[in-house]
Parts: sequence; C-alpha cells; structure tokens
Amino acid sequence: MEFLLSSMILLFLFPFTLYFLLSKCTKNIIKLPPGPTPLPFIGNLHQLGKKPHKSLAKLAETHGPLMTLKLGQVTTIVVSSPNMAKEVLQTHDHILSNRTVPGAVKVHDHDKYNMAFLPIAPLWRELRKICNNELFSNKTLDESKGTRLQKLEDCLNDINQSSLVKKAVNIEDLVFKTSINLLSNTIFSVDLVQSSDSVGDFKELILNILKECGKPNIADLFPALNIFNFDLQGIKRRNAVYAQKVFDIFRRLIDQRVKLREVQRFDTKSDMLSNLLDIAEDNSQEMNKAKIPHLSLTLFIAGTDTISSTLEWAMSELVKNEKIMTKAKQELEQIIGKGKPVEETDIVKLPYLQAIIKETFRLHPAVPFLVPRKADANVEIDGYTIPKDAQIWVNVWAIGRNSSTWENANLFSPERFLESKIDAIGHNFELLPFGAGRRICPGISLATKMLPLMLGSFINCFNWKLEDGMKVEDMNMEDKFGLSLEKSQPLRVVPEKVCN
Repeated sequence: MEFLLSSMILLFLFPFTLYFLLSKCTKNIIKLPPGPTPLPFIGNLHQLGKKPHKSLAKLAETHGPLMTLKLGQVTTIVVSSPNMAKEVLQTHDHILSNRTVPGAVKVHDHDKYNMAFLPIAPLWRELRKICNNELFSNKTLDESKGTRLQKLEDCLNDINQSSLVKKAVNIEDLVFKTSINLLSNTIFSVDLVQSSDSVGDFKELILNILKECGKPNIADLFPALNIFNFDLQGIKRRNAVYAQKVFDIFRRLIDQRVKLREVQRFDTKSDMLSNLLDIAEDNSQEMNKAKIPHLSLTLFIAGTDTISSTLEWAMSELVKNEKIMTKAKQELEQIIGKGKPVEETDIVKLPYLQAIIKETFRLHPAVPFLVPRKADANVEIDGYTIPKDAQIWVNVWAIGRNSSTWENANLFSPERFLESKIDAIGHNFELLPFGAGRRICPGISLATKMLPLMLGSFINCFNWKLEDGMKVEDMNMEDKFGLSLEKSQPLRVVPEKVCN
C-alpha cells in the first residue's frame, strides 16, 4: 500500500519536475529578461500578494521594466514601462497578439466566440468588423445619440429623486445601471434594468463572472493538470452557472425578436440585434443565432464595469479635491451654463473635463493589467528573448505611476494634461486605458463619449457631499484588485441640485 501511494505521488510530481528541469535548461539556452528567483513548482506565485499590480510594480523597480516571472509552470513576462509596452503592443504586435485563455472563460464554449480571447483568425476579424460597423462606427453612434441622451436623462432623474430626500447615491451602482441600459438598448432595444432597486441581480452576475475570471486558477498555472479536467477551486463550475443565467436572458430576447420578425415579415427595430439577425440570414458562417449571446456577453463585460469603475474613481477624486472640483464647475458654467447637462457637441470645448478623465485613466486604470497576450514565437526585445508560449502582462497601473515618466506620479493633477499631446486611444504608450495595437478595445469611441457626458453632467447639475458628515480626509481611496480595479469602499455621496 505504501509503495502504491509513493508511486502515485511520484507519478503526479513527475511532469512538474520534468517541466522545472526543462525550464532550467531553456533558461540557460536563451537570455530571458531578469526577474526574481522562482521557487520549485510554485515559481514566483508567493510574490504576487493580494494586489499583484502593486507587488509587480515594486519588483520591477529592482528587476526592470521587462521582467520574467514563473507562475507555476507558466513563463510570464511583465511589462512596466511605456517603451517596453510599445515593443509588445506595436513593434512586435504581429507575434504577440494572441491570448492565453483562462479556464474560467471556457464555459459553454464561450472561448470559441469571445472576441477578447479568440486568436487572430477569420472569426476574430469578422467579429471585430461587425462591432466596428454595427455598434461603434460613427454612423451607428450618430444614430444612437438619442438613446445615450435618454439614458443620461434617466440617470440624472434618479439622482434628482435622491436629492429631493437628501439620500446618498452609490455612484458605481448608478453608473452601472446606466451602462447596462445603454448597451441593452443599443443591442436589444430594451432596458435590462428597470429601476435602481433591480440593478443588483444583473450587476452581481456580471461582477461574479469578472471575479471568477480574475482569480488565480491552479489549472491555468499548471497546464499539465488540464488532462484531468482539473477544477479543484470550482471556478469553471461557478462561472458556468453565472454565464448560463446571462445567456438565458439574451436568448429569450433573441427568440422574441425572431418570432416577431416571422410574424411581421420585417424588423421594426433598428438596433444591433436586427443587424446581427440580418447578417445571420445572409451568411450563417459569419454570424448565427448561437454566436449572438456570446458577443453580447463580451460587450457587457467590457462596457459596464469599466465605465462604472472609472466614473466612481473620477468622482472620488473630485469630492476629495475641492479645488479641482471648483475648477471643473467653472469651466462647465462658462462653456455650457450652470446646471445644464453636457451634450456631445460640448465635449471638445471642455479641455479640463477631458484632462480629469485622462488623469483618472492614469492613476486609477479600470483594468490594471491588459488582457494577457501570448508569444507565437521567440521574440527579442531590448536584448532579451521572450520565449514562445510565454504570456505577457502589461501592467497599466505601473506605467501610469512610473516616476520616470510622470512628475509627482502619485498626485491627482489633471493640469498635467492641459498642455500635453498624450491621448488615451492607443497612440501614446504612457497612457493605455484601452490597450493598443490590433487588440485595442473596439468600444473606445463609445466610452470617450459616455464618460465626459456623465461626469460633466454629474458635477454641473449637482453639488456633492459625503454622507453622514464624513470628512474628505477620512475617505478610503484604497483599491480592490480584480480584472477591474474597484474602490475597496464604494463612494456614497449626497447630491444637491444646482439651480440654473
């Protein structure tokens, strides 16, 4: 019995021991970027901590902006400077554009249709084309302008109702509801959230999916275990349940529309679903009914929590910094008039408001690490070799606080962008809220409209104070790590309507 048990243990440890020995040999053959010495089997996992964006930024101060870690079996290259980010996202983009796909995404075959994780291949190109042409093109955004203004008005009405009874507003919940309904109207022509009280259920599903995808997964760190369909932590099991509930909602809406089209012989709606169903009828290989829920989930994951997180951080910084809030209010009052909501044509006339949003991107990026990339072949960068199949983490949080790039890097100061030509749409690698290269977020055009519309309207139409007499110096500005970077303590503020 003891021999059998020992044999089983040795059999289990053999692939890890072999991998460790082979990786040592490989390291001697090629010149990997420097990094902390890994421990046997676990590598550098113990050095990630609860906030990897901060711990890896600290390690980069010692080992450099291009750093090698061993996370279990997986060789991981961490990028922490604009120059190295440019090498990965632009210079060698053609070799470093594919993904490492976490097990949590592989539920209900979502990885086969998820644009964020698909390899650079025909299906990925077709989905990008559909998004660019049917959802985020200038023509489509112009046509959906009325929907955005209506959702903004609904949001401001909710705030006004709270102001009448001096009730504190949870900024993240408020923006999350608005983002959900904006996307659901753009895609399905319906409000998925009917009231502020019902935001919790759908938000919880989306956040749970994000939470599971963001957890360190033993099966991802030790790929050899995948032959056993390993899910010791239950991540795939739980995510399958959450995703199924979201897919059920989407499929019900799709089935209702299909039946309506059959009865009416044409589609009375002018939205993304109508266009996708038209494409499915013309070319089932490019798009079909089965792919629409997957594309919809990808868009909701990317377009809700990121916007709500950015708005919450921006509002937190403004509430904390009275001088910056006052300066923003003065600009809004001078350009559009006191107490009026911002319109899309106003955005280009509001440089300080735009600077506030850029500074929020820099100091509090909604996504601390860009979605990991994967090397399709050995690549030489800065005299080092990025080995084939290594995953690449671009630490956007560290780049935004790089003291060699930014003066007073930890200070929230929108003024730094007033005379700067740095943009946030992938041209400048000092500021990468949406990524860069061929994998850049397709929703940039929508986000860069919604963020100033909402933030500008919030601060021009209302005054804000912390609830329960809390002082600004007592505000908790710590973050909570995940796929998105949330505030550890939600911002709750009491609005007071501004008279125009």
